[in-house]
Amino acid sequence: MYNQPPGQAPARERFLTLDDVVAKTATTLGVGIVAAVLTMYFSSTWVLAIPALIVGLVLSLVIIFKQSTNPALILSYAAVEGILLGAITGVFESIPGYEGIGLQALVGTLGVFGGMLVVYKTGAIKVTPKFTKFMVGALIGVLVLVVFRLIFSLFSPDNAMSNGGGFSILISLVIIAVAALSFLLDFDQIDKAITAGAPARMAWYFSFSLMLTLVWLYLEILRLLGYLRSE
Repeated sequence: MYNQPPGQAPARERFLTLDDVVAKTATTLGVGIVAAVLTMYFSSTWVLAIPALIVGLVLSLVIIFKQSTNPALILSYAAVEGILLGAITGVFESIPGYEGIGLQALVGTLGVFGGMLVVYKTGAIKVTPKFTKFMVGALIGVLVLVVFRLIFSLFSPDNAMSNGGGFSILISLVIIAVAALSFLLDFDQIDKAITAGAPARMAWYFSFSLMLTLVWLYLEILRLLGYLRSE
């Protein structure tokens, strides 16, 4: 404000619009998809998955806790997550009988996203304070469940939570349902930010938030399809 030339008012930042969110989300997803495709083309092993997982986790924590709207940081996260998804999908695709599972998971993920957008826009499920509290509890519960599943998988790969049996399928369905419903919280936050006149740069943060949920949903749908194909 104080560095403006005499007689000039400080420039006001443009307000956030839905078009901003759509454009930034499309850009973020585009970077992730390109990174995933290139990773699948050049490598179908776990070599890139572990480093990408660690870097992606660090970047996501930085973005979340700083509420960052830095495009470079968010696009870097998108690229790293694309590498992670490409490496994991490549491993699945290399298993005989699992060909095309990546495309199925992608279609399923986009279908769930589109379906939840329709649910939100039609008001079939309203994001009330009570619903938000329920979702916070559900997300915490699912996080604990995922951690336990991971621990059991490391020490006992054939455990009931991840051996492809009925119980493991049920767990995946619960996780997918919670991930799908969490889109409603994202849509509600975007609507409230637009109504409140948030700055346009917030579109980058919302694109990150949506991609975070999409990545989580894609991985769980991929896992579920893997269970179903192993039967």
